[in-house]
Amino acid sequence: MGCGSCSTGGGCTPNGCKSNGSCGTGGCQTMEVHDWLSNLDMPANYKPFQVTEIKFKGSRKEFFLNSDNIYLEIGELVAVEGPTGGFDVGHVSLTGELVRIQMKRRKTNIDQVVKKIYRKATDADVEKWNAAKGMEWETMHKARKLALDLRLQMKISDVDYQADKTKATFFYTADGRVDFRELIKKMAESFRIRIEMRQIGMRQEAGRLGGIGSCGRELCCSTWLTNFKTVSTAAARYQNLSLNTLKLAGQCGKLKCCLNYELDTYLDALKDIPDKIENLDTEAGYARHQKTDIFKKIMWFSYQGDENWIPVKAARVKEIMALNKAGKKVPNLKEDAIQVAAPVVVEKSFDYENVVGQDSLTRLDERSRGKNNRNSNQKNNRNNQKNNRDRVPAGEKNTQPNNNRQQTPQGGQKQQQGGKQQQNQKQQQNAAPKGQQQAVPKPAHVNGPKPQNNKPKQQQPQGPKPVVKAEGNAVQGEKPEASKNKNRNNRRKNNNRRNNNNGSENKPAAE
Repeated sequence: MGCGSCSTGGGCTPNGCKSNGSCGTGGCQTMEVHDWLSNLDMPANYKPFQVTEIKFKGSRKEFFLNSDNIYLEIGELVAVEGPTGGFDVGHVSLTGELVRIQMKRRKTNIDQVVKKIYRKATDADVEKWNAAKGMEWETMHKARKLALDLRLQMKISDVDYQADKTKATFFYTADGRVDFRELIKKMAESFRIRIEMRQIGMRQEAGRLGGIGSCGRELCCSTWLTNFKTVSTAAARYQNLSLNTLKLAGQCGKLKCCLNYELDTYLDALKDIPDKIENLDTEAGYARHQKTDIFKKIMWFSYQGDENWIPVKAARVKEIMALNKAGKKVPNLKEDAIQVAAPVVVEKSFDYENVVGQDSLTRLDERSRGKNNRNSNQKNNRNNQKNNRDRVPAGEKNTQPNNNRQQTPQGGQKQQQGGKQQQNQKQQQNAAPKGQQQAVPKPAHVNGPKPQNNKPKQQQPQGPKPVVKAEGNAVQGEKPEASKNKNRNNRRKNNNRRNNNNGSENKPAAE
């Protein structure tokens, strides 16, 4: 539930109470103050406080005189006097005695309040106000274009139209002073209204624009903060926070305002912690400081070369530092060590049955990790199957065709080629149907060429060998004699078969 003038959008009617924006909680206001006097009965002769606080766009609040004693409630739209004439429309943010307290807080005297409340906003006033607010977006973009054409080092962040369309306030941010006189002339010619330029800081800009912080909630400066306090990096040091500008800076680019929220608590706890922690001098050596638990008042130290940290009370550390300044040493810090209770792991207890595991923040990581493991297992299985196919036993290799046979070492090459002839005979016998066994043909290399291997291997010539063309006609060499023994013929056949397998174009002469 938000007003049309805030970043959340929507209407001015709170969704909870349905009272047309006049609820006591101020549901459609951002920086509202709870009226805790609204349910109290006032004395009979009590005169209501005539000053009323009115809220406008961008968390701007001003005080107005209710001289006509109009009955107003928080959240109502009223027509008030403009800064330079005319009228403007705003929401009632505070009434009654709380306005007196608010004026004391802002150091505003009642004599300084001169602007008046005219009336409750009528339908015509609201219609003009909505029409003026509808022109702000287009006007802001045109003004930005004019500033870019003039090459001004400034950023126009927002525009606020008065309800009667007689004046517009331009809010801008800049690093230094900007000469925008020429810009005002061009904007006055383009928009035909009175122009007011107001420079704001980065935090004020974030408060006007709004947004969501890193905590997941709306920005404090756009919801409930009314003033900005100085934030320094010392606040992060006192709270032992990492000095990382990306984490410490808000959307405005400055340090987060929430760094000051718990600063006082840390400063009270740090009173019992030594300011300058030095290495403690003991008889066992120098003990170096590692970390400090501010709220438990426990400090951890360790000796050089020892990975175990020794927890010591902060009060005892002060005593040891005083002894070291007096030139005395303590025997060993382990004697002053305290027992630190281990963290208790509390099991989660759910009011419902968690059947899908949606309560774990790492459920998606576990799912992706299991999927990666399955993919890697499937890939390993495929690689193992491929390696098993490549590593076929020697007895099964001989049953494969010659063109798929892998090259074997030289030591076992002769044995493989020696059984090649028997292998071809067995394959042809198994291919023939039963009852029709055919005669065993001669080796394939006798009747025709043999398939060649892609990797030729050169061998030393062993005596004169016949050189034959691919067609089978002898070109060079001597014909073997028929009187040689059978063993020599077998060796020559094996040598010729080996040459054919190694890519040679020669083949033995037909016997």
